[in-house]
Amino acid sequence: MKTRSERLQALCDAPPLDLVVVGGGATGAGVALDAAARGYAVALLEADDFAKGTSSRATKLVHGGVRYLAQGQLGLVREALRERRTLLANAPHLASPLRFVLPAYRPWQVPFFGLGLMAYDLLAGRSALGRTRWLGRTATQKALPGVNPNGLWGGIQYWDAQFDDARLALALARSAERAGALVLNHCPVEGLRWQADKVAGVVAVEAETGSRLTLNTRCVINATGVWVDDLRERDHQGRPPEPLVTVSQGVHLVVDRQFLPSEQALLVPKTEDGRVLFAVPWMGRVILGTTDTPRRDKPLEPQAFDEEIEFILREAGRVLVHPPGRSDVLSVWAGLRPLARPNSGPGNPTGTGGISREHHIEVRPSGLVSVTGGKWTTYRAMAEDVLSACMAGGWLDRRPGGVTAQWPLVGAQPLQRPLHQIQGLARYGSEIEQVQSLPGADRWLHPELSEAMVRFAARWEMARTVEDVLARRVRLLFLDARAALAVAEPVADLLREETGVDPQLDAFRALAHGYCLTDTVAPE
Repeated sequence: MKTRSERLQALCDAPPLDLVVVGGGATGAGVALDAAARGYAVALLEADDFAKGTSSRATKLVHGGVRYLAQGQLGLVREALRERRTLLANAPHLASPLRFVLPAYRPWQVPFFGLGLMAYDLLAGRSALGRTRWLGRTATQKALPGVNPNGLWGGIQYWDAQFDDARLALALARSAERAGALVLNHCPVEGLRWQADKVAGVVAVEAETGSRLTLNTRCVINATGVWVDDLRERDHQGRPPEPLVTVSQGVHLVVDRQFLPSEQALLVPKTEDGRVLFAVPWMGRVILGTTDTPRRDKPLEPQAFDEEIEFILREAGRVLVHPPGRSDVLSVWAGLRPLARPNSGPGNPTGTGGISREHHIEVRPSGLVSVTGGKWTTYRAMAEDVLSACMAGGWLDRRPGGVTAQWPLVGAQPLQRPLHQIQGLARYGSEIEQVQSLPGADRWLHPELSEAMVRFAARWEMARTVEDVLARRVRLLFLDARAALAVAEPVADLLREETGVDPQLDAFRALAHGYCLTDTVAPE
């Protein structure tokens, strides 16, 4: 186990690197692991915390994309279904198969969607998790207790998977470090270094001390999500680059399990805005979402628009026998999707819902490599494509790929129960004994959180702030914002004891109020 000071010193002492990855979300952490696994000298720098942005705010689904199948994106769906199997094998403690049921309220929906989902099975091939089944009205109600029976004809049951997104990003970063990468969070990159007309390194700032850090490298991977264009604009070679990213906001609401007391997820195939709506059991609650709202700005902490909240509640109320209201929402959170910007011109979608979720890689003559778009499920394939682009451009020497296809992540151990039933210690997989060996293992601040878990987050998982712990090491902020507020102070005390630095308690309290629905929401 390295301390933060040891990680910082290793970066200060680092010889010239093969690549520096900027951005510690799904894409950046995936690239860092793949590069380290191939033996490249790599550093991963994250401005805030791993998965602070988009990568912790997903619908928690590992999926091929039923809606992308309907859009004809067969290549994307096939790749995602293949990667779904790989992710389940490499992180069985963080991902598990999940059955979905699509309730049909029109007689034509059963055969129409059923045939589409059978095609989904065929595309999965050997990666399939189970077979699609037609359900009668009674079987649908049994599978989905709480579904609205009025006008219900039946349903279609199919298989996908779910995961803990923030902890998977953390597992990728920790696995990259174990493979030899230099990894540091809370270390924003403030500029690029140049040698003639080529990128020769980065300049970063360690957030806690303000100390500057200079790294020399052959190429820089820009994996900063919705902020990818910010770093591209610092590449002064040639004309200012055209933007790569279109930003879309997705909002999720979390409610008590009583609204859908099921072991299966519910899918509404087409809402009034053309998106799918999910009601997904997750860690003892139910996630409702999501929206697809274009945004021009890129705030670090986006707020749900009131119209988005009302939309989700209205659509959920149509399919649940007990419609949830605003007072039932335990937590509300928004994430910004970095969608690869389509070319302008006739025929391109004006909204974000129709923009492809395929990823885009740009290799600039300077050696700055930017990647954007894509989806969580395909993070590993994206990482391979990024390194292939670097090799094709001459920035890296050629080395065989595919090494992470069978690369168990930190903590990998099969779950004894499905992920949506997992609470407390089970999320740690093979590291449970390490957690339990720490002081406070028998002192619980909340059913989701013991004192030992806070200590483990600080000692082993690079957590520095209350937010790091309650938002991403333990998902309490995303599950129940008021419960997170209630334990924030003892968490801060433990972090202060473990790290000796300010755990930013007041900042967390201000943040958590934004996850409480009864507080003010952002106007559109």
